[in-house]
Amino acid sequence: EELTARRLAIRASVTSAYYDALTAQERVRLAEQAMELAQRASRAAGQRVKAGKVAPIEETKAHVAQAGVQVELSQARSEWVGAQARLAALLGEPGGLSWRLDAQLDALPAVPSMADLERSLDNAPALRRARLEIDRRQALTELEKARRIPDITVSLGAKRSEELGRNQAIVGLSVPLPIFDTNRGNLLEALKREEKAREGLSASQLQVSAEARETRARLASLRQEAQLFAEQVLPGAQSAYDAAAKGFELGKFSFLEALDAQRTLLQARSQYLRTLADTHRARADLDRLLGLDESTETPLAPATVRRTGE
Repeated sequence: EELTARRLAIRASVTSAYYDALTAQERVRLAEQAMELAQRASRAAGQRVKAGKVAPIEETKAHVAQAGVQVELSQARSEWVGAQARLAALLGEPGGLSWRLDAQLDALPAVPSMADLERSLDNAPALRRARLEIDRRQALTELEKARRIPDITVSLGAKRSEELGRNQAIVGLSVPLPIFDTNRGNLLEALKREEKAREGLSASQLQVSAEARETRARLASLRQEAQLFAEQVLPGAQSAYDAAAKGFELGKFSFLEALDAQRTLLQARSQYLRTLADTHRARADLDRLLGLDESTETPLAPATVRRTGE
């Protein structure tokens, strides 16, 4: 049971680290896109200044904004390196990952029904350990009960009889009388510990049930939030950015207006990525809590990664 619990805990840690690294990788990609826009904007601002359409201050603003985007890109790359190193450490690859993360980050994990949740509670590692402790305490109680019955000692020997002029066989039988020692104290202690183990199971059942329900509610909430981002927030932010970018190219919007629309889009995407990662972590926590070792595909299965050069 301890090995199973440890394996599930490691699986949850690896799942969390995997999606953290995948999220960091995606943030780098988004920051690189922002950098491309900033570079185009700087060039466009320079050309418009040369053409006399805008004041030189606009070009300066564009360069300052580009520098800010460069800082954000550097930070994103630093976070990616750290997340990659943490994942590699969990996987036992001190030299770093030799493959590129390539899973569908927006493939949301399922939320189990309450009926499925209730059925899975009995398989929770904490409850299995509590039941094993009860079995162990019951066995110790039976042992102490058996010790109340005295052991009969049989002895065999020989004695020289001078009268008969030969050896005689002697059989001895010893039965201790438990007048003062009935093992009552040890038996009572064993019974108390057995009852304590049963109380521990009841407490664990309440705790695991509460934690499972709370984790399921968190998973459902995060999943709903992720769907809201995917279906409403991101499309709206993308539409606003597309309009601002096109308007900037046509000279209808300033660079700062286009940059503001882009930042709104990037912030929405970043929040979406965080929500996705939190959703997968919540599912991993639920699996660990309920002992669902094979309930979902492990994030490091061959279908979710692509090694360099393949």
